[in-house]
Amino acid sequence: MAGGLDRSIGHADNPTVTGWGIVASISAWVNAFGSAAEPKYGGPVIELRLSTNDLSRVGFAYSPLAEVVTSLHMLAGGRVRPVHQRWLELVRDRLQGVDLELLSAIVPARPLIASFLFVGADDPRTTIEEQLSVLASVDPTWIRTDMESVWGSDRMPPHAARVVALGSQGIQRIAHELYDYWLAAIAPFWPRMRSVLDGDLTHRAARLTNGGLDALWADLHQELRVDGSTIRIDKPHHSCQHDLSGSGLRLVPSVFAWPKLVVDVNPRNQPALTYGARGVGRLWEQDTELDEGEPLGALMGRTRALILVRLALPLSTTRLAAQIGYSPPAVSQHLAVLRRCGLVSSWRAGRSVLYQRTALATGLLAASQADEVPARRLHS
Repeated sequence: MAGGLDRSIGHADNPTVTGWGIVASISAWVNAFGSAAEPKYGGPVIELRLSTNDLSRVGFAYSPLAEVVTSLHMLAGGRVRPVHQRWLELVRDRLQGVDLELLSAIVPARPLIASFLFVGADDPRTTIEEQLSVLASVDPTWIRTDMESVWGSDRMPPHAARVVALGSQGIQRIAHELYDYWLAAIAPFWPRMRSVLDGDLTHRAARLTNGGLDALWADLHQELRVDGSTIRIDKPHHSCQHDLSGSGLRLVPSVFAWPKLVVDVNPRNQPALTYGARGVGRLWEQDTELDEGEPLGALMGRTRALILVRLALPLSTTRLAAQIGYSPPAVSQHLAVLRRCGLVSSWRAGRSVLYQRTALATGLLAASQADEVPARRLHS
């Protein structure tokens, strides 16, 4: 792994927040139909107070490490949400060689998640190697303080306590185990996950452009509201106030954070809100292969029909070409035709142009893949 890591090193409910060394994981559990409970702003809240400078420094970042941590938090709780069941089926065998016993002690199913696990998310180009290199060099005192706060009055599991007691060597071990988990559970799906994050970022940028910060905050998360320059977040276990004091705020879309909101106000980190990205429900849909006799393929050509199948999530021309085995110029020509027919929409995201099928295209696919299309009888 990048960063020169040395690999020589072969619950209590409702804890109290005693300092800023912790990420508060704000629950917004949903029922089987996906509707969350209404926020209760009469109770305890986390308040983030933004200055004029902070408001001008609100930006977005991707965090591969946050995906590692939030998925581990979900697994530790023994409750894999229905939307991620397909992911679990795909990774279950891959996880056999990962030290989940240690990782579940570092990221246990508790209301707090250690903030040192959210380091290094600077922008949408952030890589897991960059983040773990930052993690491997953090102050061991930070690790110890965070882990003691996570476990509260309960005894830290012995294997986690031993790693924490090793100081810098222990941090190296944690970084390596997190990387092993990344390779097994997240890396194979990262391009697809990035497509979801790209789509969310495009949506948020459009809201910011068209309606300003008020529009941006409006649908970021159900438990968040903004009063003037103060962000208030409803939460069941934590009450605190924090002045950002010109440090700005990172907004981090995440696949596995959904349906929670993770708040990090540790002064060692950039203040950040990690929220569930839009479009997660389509992420693990199995790709549909087109049969030779596929009606839509017969109508418009198999290549264009296959492109529509793959564009359930936003993709660039290069990524799409790699998926279907065609050259980018050839794919670009097909996309131009599909766009003129109203079957594909496109927008710019940074240096890339992303494409996604429209509702019309989704309807055509659904109709063509139906087992039986009832014929309409004509009566004289």
